[in-house]
Amino acid sequence: MSTLKDRLTADMRAALKARDELTTSTLRMALAAVGTAEVAGKAKRELTDDEVLAVLTRESKKRREAATAFADAGRTAQAAKETAEGEVLERYLPKQLSDAELTELVTGALGAGGFSGKAQMGQAMKAAQAAVAGRAEGGRVAAEVRRQLGL
Repeated sequence: MSTLKDRLTADMRAALKARDELTTSTLRMALAAVGTAEVAGKAKRELTDDEVLAVLTRESKKRREAATAFADAGRTAQAAKETAEGEVLERYLPKQLSDAELTELVTGALGAGGFSGKAQMGQAMKAAQAAVAGRAEGGRVAAEVRRQLGL
């Protein structure tokens, strides 16, 4: 079992004992998503910490998008709940890069690969994503790559 999954389980149990309903339900949801990812495919397997982190990142993004949708629809109570769940998940994710750090990493990745122009966007994104290593959302990385490639 991965250490991140162990940590999620231990924190869920602690929240359960402390009667922290928000944290308990959020971590249960996250562990369910991890379990679903483990059985996806042809055979059940244990996820690595990086794969668990990817699942948590996906779940956190879902919470942000849902909070925005609820807020736009005028359902502030539901939006606040989604935001709170997202904050619980953020505890387990790596610190996000600032705009300056993201610009610096993308510049380095594009310079190392010698990428220029629209035809090399896919390769440039692959190199930039590897440099960023999950510390920034794909949309932010794509926007920065497009900006630097002049697209």
